Amino acid sequence: MFENLEQLMKIIRERKNSSPDKSYTNKLLNDKKLSVAKVKEEIGELIEAVDHDSNKIHEAADVLYHLMVYLEANNIKIEDVMSELKKRQK
Repeated sequence: MFENLEQLMKIIRERKNSSPDKSYTNKLLNDKKLSVAKVKEEIGELIEAVDHDSNKIHEAADVLYHLMVYLEANNIKIEDVMSELKKRQK
């Protein structure tokens, strides 16, 4: 199951070398204002979907994708985030 997240991270990192004209991910990676706006927008859409009990899975997937792109764009490695979460386990 989590292999999908690992594969997504691999694709996000590969898209750093793509053309922004051909890759939405590359555009997000290189436009931090757009990336921030998309994370905020998608979180709002997820909250609304939960409130209305509709489309929750789709919106949650959008949040995860945009958050992972945002982290990568800001040199925050998901591996470091995972290590931090592991440290917090009791």
